[in-house]
Amino acid sequence: MPNPTQPFILIVDDNSTNLSVLSKALKAEGYKVRMAADGEDALSQVQRHHPDLILLDIEMPKIDGFETCSRLQANQATKGIPVIFMTALADTESKVKGLSLGAVDYITKPFEEAEVLARVKVHWRLKRLTDTLEQQVNERTQALQKAQVQLVQQEKLSALGQLVAGVAHEINNPIGSIVGNVSFTQDYINNLFGIIDLYRDKFPQPGAEIEEELEASDLDYIREDLPKLVNSMKDASDRIKSISKSLRIFSRADSDTKRPFNLHEGINSTILILRHRLKGNKNRSAIEIFTDYGNIPEITCFPGQLNQVFMNILANAIDALDESEGGRDTEIQAAPHRITIKTQLVDEQVQITIADNGKGMSEEVKAKIFEHLFTTKGIDKGTGLGLAIARQIVVEKHGGIIKVNSKWGEGTEFIITLPIKEK
Repeated sequence: MPNPTQPFILIVDDNSTNLSVLSKALKAEGYKVRMAADGEDALSQVQRHHPDLILLDIEMPKIDGFETCSRLQANQATKGIPVIFMTALADTESKVKGLSLGAVDYITKPFEEAEVLARVKVHWRLKRLTDTLEQQVNERTQALQKAQVQLVQQEKLSALGQLVAGVAHEINNPIGSIVGNVSFTQDYINNLFGIIDLYRDKFPQPGAEIEEELEASDLDYIREDLPKLVNSMKDASDRIKSISKSLRIFSRADSDTKRPFNLHEGINSTILILRHRLKGNKNRSAIEIFTDYGNIPEITCFPGQLNQVFMNILANAIDALDESEGGRDTEIQAAPHRITIKTQLVDEQVQITIADNGKGMSEEVKAKIFEHLFTTKGIDKGTGLGLAIARQIVVEKHGGIIKVNSKWGEGTEFIITLPIKEK
């Protein structure tokens, strides 16, 4: 029985005697063998089943060995198959031509079986070593790329988290003082108006100078408007407190263990941070955000990392809408820019959908969108790590799924599916 660790060898020769002799010798050594009578037959067989090594005659009808080797080398799928020429052409010019076409060896006829077997064995070993080395290089490259993505992710998350947390802290201190004093200010104003009213009751005729000052100041209007101003300041202070809270939610530092998290809070905090980019400018109209939040539970996760995913996808959606203003047809341009965010329970998992009505992407771009270092943005505008990091966070860190649906001219939709509890 052929040894499964031995290669499959294709012998190409128009001499049936040579085919028979070589086939028997190779099979006796445990090799798997197929035969072809000319170059055309050989190319047809190679397309159906790639051999591990080819013994190739040169002088054959239809397509000779040189042309056959040339076609094999021109095909990306077959150029790695070692070719050993076996021919009666013993002149130096033929040998040089054969080797220059990509053959790994050149055996002249009449051949010795032992020599052929020895050379086949050597080149099979070399091919195995080459394949093993290429595999190791690919594995190491992938490992390095993965490590790079992780380092960039951690560095970005740490830097962004520290920045946002610092800003939130700096906002929180003064705004806390303002909010705490607003109620006292309201009491003091009421006390002052009470004293003014008491003076009016006790001194109904304060004199011409005071009467003129009261008339110039329009005390009645101040009495009506000042509480409104204080309430407006209170509302603004509450708004700043809300912003500060959102910043703290977004910048939550992740521990080594997952914890319960309200995804809606994370999405809202991300929208708040990106709000300045949603406003209209000289190049495009404002971007509208629509949220359709379902009744979903808290999930066990790394909150800071998921917030980074939301940030990457929403920022990309805004970029796409920025770019689409000048690239869409009149009908699409007339539609308002929109990003829609929907959450729902699907098969006891949480699903988050983030969709924009930008220009979309081609099938070629969509196939590469999560690849390491792939970006469609210009120089200094994108690193190609954002969505690679997002995929790693969703898939590897949370056991979830992230998919993209997009058609050119119809916008883009990202679908994130996350388990509710840690797997």
